[in-house]
This record gives sequence, structure tokens and C-alpha cells, in this order.
Amino acid sequence: MEADGSVRARVKRASFADLSGALEALEARGRELASSADDAVVDAKFKRFEPQEVVIARLEVAGPERFVPSVRVGVDVHRDGSVEAYRGRVRRQVVEGQRGESAYAALRRVLDER
Repeated sequence: MEADGSVRARVKRASFADLSGALEALEARGRELASSADDAVVDAKFKRFEPQEVVIARLEVAGPERFVPSVRVGVDVHRDGSVEAYRGRVRRQVVEGQRGESAYAALRRVLDER
């Protein structure tokens, strides 16, 4: 958050030789961010946001094509440390995990099913 209260996105890009390497990097970074998340409530002047409602990072894997990627999946890391998997970009669909399955495993399962 900036001094004036505004939020600025920081975009970092990386390239990987294969999908497996990209998913491993996404999981490592996601776990790192989730473990360092604080669970403070965000109190805007007009609404109060609970920690599970605030996304602190969105990590995405897209490719291999540059302009119209055939793979577009990712995770949202929430302020309470929870992680939610999704697929798509404009029409994002939450990937529901199966019993005992992490968000990262759910992404891999969805990609294996395609």
C-alpha cells in the first residue's frame, strides 16, 4: 500500500521450459506468500474486509502461446494465508479441491484432465 492509501500492482514475469517447472515455481512462491500473510482486517471507509476476502497476491501460469494462451491457471493468496485455485482469466472459475487436496494439487489435477 502506498503512503496515500492506494494500492499498486507489482508484476513480475518468468519463463519456464515446461508446465511442470512453472507449477513448481508457482507453488513455492504461493506457499512463501501465504506463510508471511498477516490476518489483519482491512477497514475501508465504506466497507470492512475480512482477511479471507482480501487477495494479497495473484499468481498465474499462462502459455505457451503469448497472445492467446492455451493454459491459463493460477492461485489467489488471501490475507489470512488461504489459497484459492482458479482457471481462466476473464471468466475465472474457482477450482474446487477434493478432500485433503491443496489448491496447487487441484490445479495439477485440472490440467491433467484437459
